[in-house]
Amino acid sequence: MTSNIQNPTSSEAEARSAAAAATEKAMQEIATMNCPEEIEAVIAGLATDQKVKVGHNQEGAYLWQFCYGSVEVFVQLTGETDDDTLTVWSYVLKLPAKNQAELMQKLLEKNWLTTFEAQFGIVDSQIVVLTNRTIEGLSPAEISRAITLVATIADEHDDVLQAEYGH
Repeated sequence: MTSNIQNPTSSEAEARSAAAAATEKAMQEIATMNCPEEIEAVIAGLATDQKVKVGHNQEGAYLWQFCYGSVEVFVQLTGETDDDTLTVWSYVLKLPAKNQAELMQKLLEKNWLTTFEAQFGIVDSQIVVLTNRTIEGLSPAEISRAITLVATIADEHDDVLQAEYGH
């Protein structure tokens, strides 16, 4: 009698080997990644009017600004060491707002339900959509996701929030 069941030991070993190879490939991509180039590639695909402002200082920090739909999106890279950070944000509503307590409750609920790795916050008396993280282990896919999430969530919510809570 012949069985179609594979030897579990060889299947598990093959799966571990494939996973190890994929992990090694991802680690090589991360190690050789040029963060500013990756950020610029993502922005080039998102910028509504293909106009991007960029600043760079002697300490290695970068700041990009571009339009996506009806919002301006900012991307800051503080440097390229593991301890430096990638921060992405977009302003969606100036404060004070009408029914501010209701607005705050709504935004906290959205933070739980709909913003993934991004969140609503307050910066300079304005509601923003933002995300940030250190660049240690940051992959090109994570850069793309961070920028795309903030841009998309901000663009989906700015007009609605301004209509309902703006002055």
